[in-house]
Amino acid sequence: MKQLKQYEKKPKLYEKSTQKFWDDPYISKGMLEAHLNPDMEAATRKEKFVINSVNWIDERVPSKKYPKLLDLGCGPGIYAELFSNKGYQVTGFDLSKRSIDYAKTRAKEKKRDILYVEGNYISDDFGRGYDLITMIYCDFGVLSSDDRKALLKKVYAGLNDGGYFLFDVFTIEKYRGKKEYKEWSVEEEGFWREKTSLILKSFYRYEEETTFLEQYIIIDESGIECYNIWEHVFTLDEIKQDLQVAGFHDISIYGDVAGKPYDKNGQTICLIAKK
Repeated sequence: MKQLKQYEKKPKLYEKSTQKFWDDPYISKGMLEAHLNPDMEAATRKEKFVINSVNWIDERVPSKKYPKLLDLGCGPGIYAELFSNKGYQVTGFDLSKRSIDYAKTRAKEKKRDILYVEGNYISDDFGRGYDLITMIYCDFGVLSSDDRKALLKKVYAGLNDGGYFLFDVFTIEKYRGKKEYKEWSVEEEGFWREKTSLILKSFYRYEEETTFLEQYIIIDESGIECYNIWEHVFTLDEIKQDLQVAGFHDISIYGDVAGKPYDKNGQTICLIAKK
């Protein structure tokens, strides 16, 4: 009970989870299933959008001119496979062992020349000499401010001169009007646990930092764990400034990673920044 009482208070900005999330042995199973469902917009966007996205990226930063591609947060290789089909020399990098193992197995079965690496792109080396680095489905915003700055430096260093960083972020429109709340539910064989558990879910707003938190407290027979899922959202001026500080220039702006025109009232921004 004393352990649970600490969660009455609003967490400090970017307070860490008490347990793994992306590479948790059980949770990652559900994440992989979400990735592989072509009709679900959860871990990966829907299949039709992904195909349109890859086609547009190849038109905008063509594989013949920019052949060496690094896909950060590649998951089970959905984008990586399509990039490979377009002629890119693909390296996929992801934290989830389950997703990387799946991607490696599939690449071997399909005889695809794709290099998959399990690792943390904040702390681990993902190499240099790339012509294009992608980070798709707004993964950039889940990082803390310090980690975002560190990653931009690593991406810049990892690119060849004239190479591009292509990624997307959420805007404030995603959370506009959404109020803070706390709720609880009981799950049997749910996303978080294989056996029955009590889920305490909270949503918090950090207005000055334009950052939001979905917090999940999971209580079961093994104990209490906390999962903090952070999301920083961006204005166009903020994200452009962050890129410029890291050394990027010639920044192109779109509404999404399939080339939709930028809309100031849209929920996403896609950026293509040149080294």
